[in-house]
Amino acid sequence: MASNCNLVSVLGLLLVLTLLQNLVTVAGQRNIEAALFTFGDSNFDAGNKQTLTKSNVAQGFWPYGKSRDNPNGKFSDGFITPDFLAKFMQIPIEIPPALVPNVNVSRGASFAVADATLLGAPVESLTLNQQVRKFNQMKSNWNDDLIKKSAFLIYIGANDYLNFTKNNPNADASAQQAFVTSVTNKLKNDISLLYSSGASKFVIQTLAPLGCLPIVRQEYNTGMEKCHEPLNDLARQHNEKIGPMLNEMAKSAPGFQFTVFDFYDAIIRRTLKSSTYRFFMTNASCCGIGTHDAYGCGLPNIHVRLCEYQRSYLFFDGRHNTEKAQEMFAHLLLGADKNVIQPMNVRELVVYPVDEPMTEFWVPPTAATVKARDSRSSSHGYESY
Repeated sequence: MASNCNLVSVLGLLLVLTLLQNLVTVAGQRNIEAALFTFGDSNFDAGNKQTLTKSNVAQGFWPYGKSRDNPNGKFSDGFITPDFLAKFMQIPIEIPPALVPNVNVSRGASFAVADATLLGAPVESLTLNQQVRKFNQMKSNWNDDLIKKSAFLIYIGANDYLNFTKNNPNADASAQQAFVTSVTNKLKNDISLLYSSGASKFVIQTLAPLGCLPIVRQEYNTGMEKCHEPLNDLARQHNEKIGPMLNEMAKSAPGFQFTVFDFYDAIIRRTLKSSTYRFFMTNASCCGIGTHDAYGCGLPNIHVRLCEYQRSYLFFDGRHNTEKAQEMFAHLLLGADKNVIQPMNVRELVVYPVDEPMTEFWVPPTAATVKARDSRSSSHGYESY
């Protein structure tokens, strides 16, 4: 009888130890206490625009934040992708806007600002270079070890191409290529500056199909079924340079690690196969006025249309996604396979040993990988890609 009791005790102890082990393990990966730093434009702005501008921004008012009953300067009906990603990384606090005084930045901060660009001098905003310099000014908040093992998430460039197309409607192919080269070279320089500041783990999100944004469809009168292809073409040219550029940096800069999230494809797939991902509307906005309900959401003295159920929409306003879509993107960032994010996902990147050279690199999609991606999304539904 005593031996049986001892056996039960030993088994119980083993069970407890197993459960404790599971608390620090996620899908077979070690749970490292890292931070999340975000840079870029309104897609990742956690409230910085409200601090920079002298006037009230629409995103500080209802119906922004509608799903959380909390309009706080984020460009969505609720949480944005970095909020979900931080939660999935087991960061216990929201990633705060870095420009707001007296916020808790112990596990990261958002330096992204609406209207941000890579080139030029955006009004009441910051270029990526200025965001990185702001990070350097705040570096004393984090030790070097935390910075090295944390994820640096970047989405930038959309405003550069939107402005270029508007200001240069008749630009020929050579002018477009020259502009893309200028933008991507500046991106490389700014990432290098961030690397020299101690960052080593970079997550670069490719540009969305800019010509398919509801505000662009509306402004260029494309109708409901077509996108403005000149902008899509610029986004594709930009995106094609990102992987090779980062490969080169990883091979030449000691300890440089990265991954690339194919955001362009994630949006296109949800636009073309809306029912697969359980979206009712993907070419117009939930909130706004105009042919695509793409303008004026949250602005005073403008009577906008607001959809009844925002979770059935891919876009909440003219260029920003709904909370439902943002959560999907965070899942893809964290754990999708190489058809979506490569050469590794964020979970794998964070636990990858600091200062270790990468053994795998970004490779261009092939017809075979695209076919495999199509097959999987058709059979596994909206949760796959």
